[in-house]
Amino acid sequence: MTNEIDQETFAHLVRLAALELSPAEAEYLRQQLNNQLKAVQELAAIPLDPGTPVTLHGVPFTSETRPPIRVDEWVPFAHTEEILEQAPETEERHIVVPEIPHTELE
Repeated sequence: MTNEIDQETFAHLVRLAALELSPAEAEYLRQQLNNQLKAVQELAAIPLDPGTPVTLHGVPFTSETRPPIRVDEWVPFAHTEEILEQAPETEERHIVVPEIPHTELE
């Protein structure tokens, strides 16, 4: 089974992602995506024993072998003023971002 992303589908994806690509960049990216798709299809074609459990990494982590959960701890950045000075707009030491209106995707 060989499915490829055709130019029409790729153009639709480019519009959805709001990308600006030259024709050469678009064709290069489409070819690269098709290479990735081909690799995924080749992996999917490998026959597996139906009893093989699905894992993300192939190594089961038990409570004995799993590394301890890292403590989530806030560490302040020493130079926040440097970052805030680079922002186009700030308010009360927060970076202001533009409102993005909600729209339906095509």
